[in-house]
Amino acid sequence: MEGIDKHFPGVQALSGCQFELMPGEVHALVGENGAGKSTMMKILTGIYQKDGGRLLLKGKEVQIPDTKTAQQLGISIIHQELNLIPDLTIAQNMFIGREPRKKLRFLLDEKKMNDDTKALLEQLNLNLDPRMKISELSVAKQQMIEIAKALSFHSEVLIMDEPTAALTEAEINELFRMIEKLRHNGVGIVYISHRMEELRRISDRITVMRDGRYITTVKTQETSMNAIISMMVGREIVVEKRPSWQVGSQDTVLKVENLSRGNAFKDIHFTVNAGEIVGVAGLMGAGRTEMARAIFGADRMDTGEVYVHGKKVNIRGTHDAVKHGIGYLSEDRKRYGLVVDMEVGANIALPSLKKFRNRIGWMKDGRIEQVSGQYVESLKIKTPSVQQKAKFLSGGNQQKVVIGKWLHRDCQILIFDEPTRGIDVGAKSEIYALLEDLAKQGKAILMISSELPEILRLSHRVLVMCEGRITGELPGDLANQEEIMKLATSRN
Repeated sequence: MEGIDKHFPGVQALSGCQFELMPGEVHALVGENGAGKSTMMKILTGIYQKDGGRLLLKGKEVQIPDTKTAQQLGISIIHQELNLIPDLTIAQNMFIGREPRKKLRFLLDEKKMNDDTKALLEQLNLNLDPRMKISELSVAKQQMIEIAKALSFHSEVLIMDEPTAALTEAEINELFRMIEKLRHNGVGIVYISHRMEELRRISDRITVMRDGRYITTVKTQETSMNAIISMMVGREIVVEKRPSWQVGSQDTVLKVENLSRGNAFKDIHFTVNAGEIVGVAGLMGAGRTEMARAIFGADRMDTGEVYVHGKKVNIRGTHDAVKHGIGYLSEDRKRYGLVVDMEVGANIALPSLKKFRNRIGWMKDGRIEQVSGQYVESLKIKTPSVQQKAKFLSGGNQQKVVIGKWLHRDCQILIFDEPTRGIDVGAKSEIYALLEDLAKQGKAILMISSELPEILRLSHRVLVMCEGRITGELPGDLANQEEIMKLATSRN
């Protein structure tokens, strides 16, 4: 890709950008959200059309007017957002639009489709029935299906956008084994990830983008990750290993006792004090999200008591949780945290609509704009205005909008589920500072994270879960990755 330009109304998204990929190479593409990575890859895969520059494939200039042309040229992408149809089977998703047919062309060859899918799944060591519906699979398994689907096109260029975001360590190892196999077969892989340790482990070269411009390309083994981060953000990110502040109070704000729900989690007990961040670590499937959703009333609990400020509360649904000052920031913010087709201001106002009604029930639009504008300013949300639709914001700014709506609802207990998933390193630093500031204000924060450096940096205490149970609790200043992983794999 040479001299690539792309503009949208009022925005120059790309200016003179370049990218090069060799056969059998894993070439990482990095940059903050909004740097232009996705736009570059959407041009390469025919989703967007470039306004300037050239695309060359094996030395010959090509035009890619649509996604079908990209696939025919051997270019496939695995999107961060899953593009599978829940009510269809694995095999139907794998071959949708190109189903094998019998001699009578109007009849689909279901047996061949299932057999071919089985063979693809076996390449990834996935022991799944091709006839299973996608809705029956975990997010991690769905991600692996996306990868298998991309491989089914016999691609020579494979773009992976945050492919490990929903995978366990074992599944990541399996993915990397497959990447090595693809590399050996001459497939060129564009690898987009915010996880620096992955880039060090898997990539040959790294291209850095910032603010819609090409910055540089470096060899991975010859460059430090700190240098990469500095190039990405244009400033040095200071990473603290421990909270630099103390819990301001021993007042217990949230107390949970004997919380159980089927096989998801059992006998959960813990407390969170005012001004405290309690981290919840564990492997995927440990029951952390299920526990959080039950506390928030999104899912039922079989047994258990929840106390807020020492008083037992009855949480039959999310409205009860919000009434008692509990806010939940889901790991899937686009699905559960935001109405993405609504404006920033409307999203911030949603949990507090009564505050914005006049006597006859009309909404005070001016008041919504004023209040949401204050949160845009105080949380440093990057948006042209509060009228901007939430779907057009970067991941980090979307997360800040979700935080803003719960702050305006005056929630004293905030449950953060994977607060920085899919967020670039610069925005992560801002979210960390925001979490620390909320704790200093006396908020009680329960933070679920699969990133151990995040847990260790922010937590005053660390709860570790394994197979639905809390297997240990560690003081923040004594916690380390080895101890956490021991507890995360222990069935106490």
